[in-house]
Amino acid sequence: MAEPRLEVFIDRAGAEKANRESISEQIDARINELPDWQGEVLSRVRRLIKETDPEVVEEVKWRKPSNPDGVPVWSHNGTICTGETYKKKVKLTFANGASLEDPAGLFNASLHANVSRAIDIHEGDEIDESAFKSLVSAAVVLNES
Repeated sequence: MAEPRLEVFIDRAGAEKANRESISEQIDARINELPDWQGEVLSRVRRLIKETDPEVVEEVKWRKPSNPDGVPVWSHNGTICTGETYKKKVKLTFANGASLEDPAGLFNASLHANVSRAIDIHEGDEIDESAFKSLVSAAVVLNES
């Protein structure tokens, strides 16, 4: 007599959605742990990214002992940007920023890097939302090409 077979069906879409929610919750927790102004900046930037690209994928990468929470990363067919926090700034690094037009001059850091460019935001700095959304949109278009 044959052994009974156990079949397991994996709901990949459901598992992916649960994972996205888990990552989103991790980023929420990270934002809530930050000093007021840094949490506000990262939360605002995150909202702008999601408004610009509703299909954006949130990830947390580069966990290590000195940074156990890792770094929030927003992707769409490749990395759009990362959101790192330091003592006196929030750094948004666009993976392919050197290839993006930046007519508003938002990039103010890593200007000599071969591929990436960054925006350092300090306490009290204003964010040009329209220009930022344009950079995000351009990064998505570049990643899709």
